Amino acid sequence: MNDHLRLGGIDVYAHHGAHAAERELGQRFVVDIDLWADLEPAARTDDLAAAIDYAAVHRAVVAAATGAPCHLIEALAGRLCRVVLASFAAERVRVTVHKTQPPISGFFGEAAVTLERDRGWLEGLPAEGNCA
Repeated sequence: MNDHLRLGGIDVYAHHGAHAAERELGQRFVVDIDLWADLEPAARTDDLAAAIDYAAVHRAVVAAATGAPCHLIEALAGRLCRVVLASFAAERVRVTVHKTQPPISGFFGEAAVTLERDRGWLEGLPAEGNCA
């Protein structure tokens, strides 16, 4: 599937981190979501009902990203993969979680993790989610 929808720069304030202070105080994360799906029906009909509603994707990602704290951004990225694949007609998803101010002395960049998963991965998962 070559059709691709991207939401870049979803900005959330959440309470994830390996350190207790990160989970208590919270911090800013930026999430990028890439979905691969059949977008031909939307392209052909110009009808939102035939499309993946990216406003709905945004709402789902924000709700999941601001949910129960995770220790690792890898686990958060896994949660977001699960939510997107379970909620939208995507065959594959790529999620990048950017930790904009990681607690690393003298480091002023960001840390980021990218996971890419397909629908087959979702079908093999237990019912319980990440970081609960």
